[in-house]
Amino acid sequence: MSESPGASYEIHSEERGHHWVAWLTRGGDSRPVLSVLLVGQTREEAEARAREWSSQIPDYAAGGK
Repeated sequence: MSESPGASYEIHSEERGHHWVAWLTRGGDSRPVLSVLLVGQTREEAEARAREWSSQIPDYAAGGK
């Protein structure tokens, strides 16, 4: 688990079969933000996708309007 730069999201990741998945959480919630899992061949790739996605999440997912 790591902090996403510039946002208050946490990145989580785990190996699932022959690939890795990463997801974002916010505010102590254990569920993925907007129920999104990002897949990569490696942990680094999955987490990089999560970091990129964190900067593109709509305002309402971050608690905005």
